[in-house]
Amino acid sequence: MQHPILVTAIRAARKAGDIINRSFDRVNEISITSKAHNDFVTDVDQRAEAAIVEIIRRAYPDHGILAEEGSRISDKDFEWIIDPLDGTTNFIHGMPQVCVSIAVRHFDRLEHAVVYNPVHNELFTASRGSGAHLNDRRLRIAQRKDLDGALLGTGFPYGDFSYLDLYLATLKTFMLKTAGVRRPGSAALDLAYVAAGRYDGFWEFNLKPWDLAAGALLVQEAGGVATDFKGDQGYLQNGNIVAGNLRVHAQMLHIISQEINQPQSAR
Repeated sequence: MQHPILVTAIRAARKAGDIINRSFDRVNEISITSKAHNDFVTDVDQRAEAAIVEIIRRAYPDHGILAEEGSRISDKDFEWIIDPLDGTTNFIHGMPQVCVSIAVRHFDRLEHAVVYNPVHNELFTASRGSGAHLNDRRLRIAQRKDLDGALLGTGFPYGDFSYLDLYLATLKTFMLKTAGVRRPGSAALDLAYVAAGRYDGFWEFNLKPWDLAAGALLVQEAGGVATDFKGDQGYLQNGNIVAGNLRVHAQMLHIISQEINQPQSAR
């Protein structure tokens, strides 16, 4: 039986997904503004977030909220971490790699997660200690033993390019050591794909909490490991994440650590 908080998160994600789907093939009719360089928001993002927050407030009026498009209620034991439309640039261009991401944190621990791609009707869910699921099917992370033959997911720098050289150094190494690297443009879905075994691993720099909170719990509940680049659980604070099964994660973390500690002149 699903936890009542997870049931509410699923209901909220599906409501937001309906809003996304209704506008997906009518992109020319939506309002688009720029928050920063290469960082866009649409009225669909805003309406989806409002719908999510309304459902949460009705069910759990005392819970905190941290949402990408500005909804904030702080200093609560429970906090809902929300991205109403992850992959906005994809959405604007009619690409179906988009999702709703909702995570619930109790104090400092992630407890529930939903990542929902409404275009493909794929609902990824997890509750701590109860495993991860895709449309009610139990997920297990891929069991690859090393990077040879692995398929990795990643995200390119798109707004802050201060770490571009470091990122490109990690990308080059992973390209040389694996079967390939993919960058579809939605970190939440990328992490869900690691949980589902579609990717063997994932890494990205400088994300926001709403980009990775739900996906990180999905990976962990599918039997994988998700940490920051120090191997700690600070990814919600510093925005850096690497994920995979125990062996792949360890090899990716070693490579990233080597590049971070490499003098810039040597790159």
